Amino acid sequence: MSTYVLVAEDDRKQAELIRRYLVHDGYEVTVVHDGGTALGEATRRPPDLLVLDWMLPGLDGLEICRRLRGESELPILMLTARSTEDDLLRGLDLGADDYMTKPFRPRELVARVRTLLRRGRHTARPASEDPMSPTAPAAPTGPVDRAVLTVGRLTVHTDQHQVFVHDRPVNCTPGEFRILCAMAASPDRVFTRSQLLDCLADHGRTVSERTVDVHILNLRKKIETSPRTPQRLLTVHGVGYKLTRGDDGA
Repeated sequence: MSTYVLVAEDDRKQAELIRRYLVHDGYEVTVVHDGGTALGEATRRPPDLLVLDWMLPGLDGLEICRRLRGESELPILMLTARSTEDDLLRGLDLGADDYMTKPFRPRELVARVRTLLRRGRHTARPASEDPMSPTAPAAPTGPVDRAVLTVGRLTVHTDQHQVFVHDRPVNCTPGEFRILCAMAASPDRVFTRSQLLDCLADHGRTVSERTVDVHILNLRKKIETSPRTPQRLLTVHGVGYKLTRGDDGA
């Protein structure tokens, strides 16, 4: 049985191009051009994946994403002409699993679709596995579910979903909090994007490594004095990220 992809895109030429590439790759595709029809079709016949344009007439992509997330965990690939971090975070926070900014190459879109569908088939995990703990060759130095995690002047209260930097409260989204918990449980350990992805791929949701990068950027805005020159949440080029004490001293 063919994998079913629903494409919601109001630009008819763009929609037809996407449809042709997906069909060529073996997918069954339905195309709609407005938000109301997209929501109705996704409810009537749930697709295996939804390609969703942000700026649809009627209901926009964000509203469709929000409504579908209340009922379904289907993978959603958001298409947008918006490229600021804040805009992209809004889409991710409302439940989009990945995003592509326009213009894009159709072949890259097909590759993203393949990746999201593949992840969706492999997100199931044993009930005994802690979803907050990243998979790695070496186990973390301490349990991720400790009540209080401290790295320098950064403190994470896992039970209360609270984060403080220099005693200042920091508001984090659920995804940001899960990443921070995993990293604070193993300070100075380098996490790959794939390992941090495991923190987010819970309850059957499918997310991409780009989602991790956006969450890291947003966390830096919240816990760093100067997000452009981070001292705590560092990039290890070619590998991933690590959380350190920064300039907080020994």
